[in-house]
Amino acid sequence: LKAVLPAVKGWGGFALAYEPLWAIGTGNTASAQQAQDVHDHIRKFVSNTVSAEVGAALRICYGGSVKPKNSAELISQKDIDGFLVGGASLKSETFLPIIASVVSK
Repeated sequence: LKAVLPAVKGWGGFALAYEPLWAIGTGNTASAQQAQDVHDHIRKFVSNTVSAEVGAALRICYGGSVKPKNSAELISQKDIDGFLVGGASLKSETFLPIIASVVSK
């Protein structure tokens, strides 16, 4: 992240997505608290590296096996602004509940 931030020219439409390395392709999801802790760390890093305004406005999405059963708890976290949805986006019966949890935030 540190190497990429200087290359960003416009922060208005910029978003970051975080997925734990151990979650990729495993179906495992971080706990809501684990995800919040990492998102908080990312937001603080950007605030200290770029500016407090950019850090506060930055959209940080979680992308580690988001499913209908965990999306409401994940999105309720202060620093999780959205999701990067993989396999659950392939079927409306799993994707629509995830969308509903974000819309209700």
